[in-house]
Amino acid sequence: MVNYSNQKLQGYSFKNQNLSKVDFRDSNIGGTDFSNAYLVGANLSRTKTGLKPAWKLCLIIGLVLLTLVTGFIAAYSGSGIGTVLYRGWVESLFTFAITCLFTSGLLVCFTVITIKQGLGSAISALAIVMVIALTLLAALPGSLKTIARYIVFMGIIVGANISSVVTGAIANAFTQTMLDKQFWLIVQLLILLGAIAGSIAGIIGETKPEAILAGNFSTVIITLIVISLSWYAGNESVKGNPKYALIHRIAVAASNWGSTSFRGANLTDADFTGANLKDADFRGANLTETRWFGTKHLAQACISNTYLEDPMIRQLVVTLNGQDQNFDHMDLRGLNLQGANLSDASLIGTKLSETNLQDVNLTRAKLMQAQLYGANLSGACLTGAVIQDWSISIDTNFEGVTCDYVYMQLPTKTDPDPCRKPDNRNEIFQDGDFADFIAPIIKTLSLYQAQNVDLRVVAKQFKTLDLFHYEGLDPTAAAIALKQLTEKHPEAELELIALEGRGNEKIRLQAKVTGDTNRSELNAEYFAKYQQIKSLPYSDMQSLLTGIEEKDERIRGLEKLLENAISQPKFYVETYQNQGEFIMTQQNKGNVNISGVQGNVSGVAAAGENQTMTGVALGAISGNVTNTISQLPDTTDPNEPSLKELLTQLQALIESESELNEEDKVEALEQVKVLAESGQKPEDSTLQKLAKTAVKILKGTIASLPDVTKLVETGAKLLPYITKLLGLP
Repeated sequence: MVNYSNQKLQGYSFKNQNLSKVDFRDSNIGGTDFSNAYLVGANLSRTKTGLKPAWKLCLIIGLVLLTLVTGFIAAYSGSGIGTVLYRGWVESLFTFAITCLFTSGLLVCFTVITIKQGLGSAISALAIVMVIALTLLAALPGSLKTIARYIVFMGIIVGANISSVVTGAIANAFTQTMLDKQFWLIVQLLILLGAIAGSIAGIIGETKPEAILAGNFSTVIITLIVISLSWYAGNESVKGNPKYALIHRIAVAASNWGSTSFRGANLTDADFTGANLKDADFRGANLTETRWFGTKHLAQACISNTYLEDPMIRQLVVTLNGQDQNFDHMDLRGLNLQGANLSDASLIGTKLSETNLQDVNLTRAKLMQAQLYGANLSGACLTGAVIQDWSISIDTNFEGVTCDYVYMQLPTKTDPDPCRKPDNRNEIFQDGDFADFIAPIIKTLSLYQAQNVDLRVVAKQFKTLDLFHYEGLDPTAAAIALKQLTEKHPEAELELIALEGRGNEKIRLQAKVTGDTNRSELNAEYFAKYQQIKSLPYSDMQSLLTGIEEKDERIRGLEKLLENAISQPKFYVETYQNQGEFIMTQQNKGNVNISGVQGNVSGVAAAGENQTMTGVALGAISGNVTNTISQLPDTTDPNEPSLKELLTQLQALIESESELNEEDKVEALEQVKVLAESGQKPEDSTLQKLAKTAVKILKGTIASLPDVTKLVETGAKLLPYITKLLGLP
């Protein structure tokens, strides 16, 4: 690989070249042309941009001429105002008074509007006044026409003054952009020099001392106004004041002639750490995930129509410090914020898709409704973050995230409990808990790609209680504790919906709760009951279990479910909950809106992206599916395919599909088995609900595959027939 580090590359041309990952560290690249170059991953840290010496000399000469012209116009027009007022005085006192009032009022209004609203508004106001004055000039009779003529003439002269303010502002902004702020005094002296020449030119031909005095007096006033306003406007433009953005753009564009050019270059993932970027041109460049940390003079670069144009974003990418700042609804897509401090920052509705948030401190950050499609959050700290209605996708990277707890909602007057996870306020996530908490959500997103349901309304009613067992689980004690908790708190409508874990290691139960139930108290109460029951002698526990069974036979089923689950080295169990048919939403390009989901809303849980979900080998599940399908009756109509035939075809397609990995095949075959079981007992409403879920999971799996695969081409056609034969809607 070519190494250009510590080189003097002024004036070199790398236009249209492939410079991917090339090292330019500590090089002088003043005046270097990188136009349309491919600089993906290039190291440009501590480089120094700038102008070619010859171009810099030409621009300085142009600056001198611009300042002289500014002073000349200001003084010349000022002397013109003085002599016109003198003539008005000679003609009549009334004409003089009206002209004086108009001129002074126009200058005062122009000054105030320039400061309050910017030069653009001031120029617009002057144009309106001139249109009115010209209309009066055409309509007024006699002596009034003379006054109108004076007013129009004064308006033209004031317009000349305005042009000198504009050129002076550009000169001041140009000085700070190309040179340094301390050179502003030289610019003011040059304006004064031009003013002297303009003043002399303005009074040439005047013989009366009164006219000369009036001309010189107005020259001084006008020149001072021009110098003050031009300095103010130029300085504000460099500071990033949007009222003077046009001035800054003109100054930057002019100062970048012959500068280091990155126009149209691909700077994705390029690193400018510590670089001096004065007089660099980034117009039209791809700045996705470009590293700007510690750069200098970035505001003096040409950054028009890039995210760097926003002073707040520019400050963030340079300092990587957004602590306690408000970025609500801002577009921060594609930024490189690796290692940034965004603790206590407000990021409500902020667009953070494809943003590099590696190792970012998001402690207590408000991520409500934030868009994080494809964002890289690996190594980030999310402790105390509010993640209500945030939007993530299956490629949002949560690897290595550290998190003690999160909040699922912002506190409100009606709901002061911001829905903390873990539910017990005296506990925090242990190692891997956050990954286990988010994994079912991410897995569910990939399963339901084809769905399009907004959960925001439903999520307000649907909340979950997550119970983590870190050292295995006693099925009997857990079943009894859950049952007692349900009976004691009927208002919570507590209902187990998912269970996932790793054999006798960490196990997580997830239950649905409704209303304003205090989940922290429920969590603590459950574990207190669990530990109490677990410590009972075996005989006492069995007696307790028998007593509960007499009231509710489902307790034995729950115990059996837990026993079967933990007997596997890794397991995955789901129980279908009909919550108005709300499933995770998959938007275009894999983007998914979690919409306030607190855990597994659809009743689907997973042990994680890289774990075996069922703990059953593909061969074993295939045999089970074949067995179950074989128990279905054959068709009575030779012209119509039977459910057995259709499910057999679907099973074969899944097993032969090369685009599916073993885990996905196992999962899909589990759903085929559910469909076969439902076909055996069509009157069983629970199996019907499970079959409905299975169809949705299979549709999601098929939708995730390329269109040319056999499973997509044939399987998508089989599902409607299967659904019809099962009597599903």
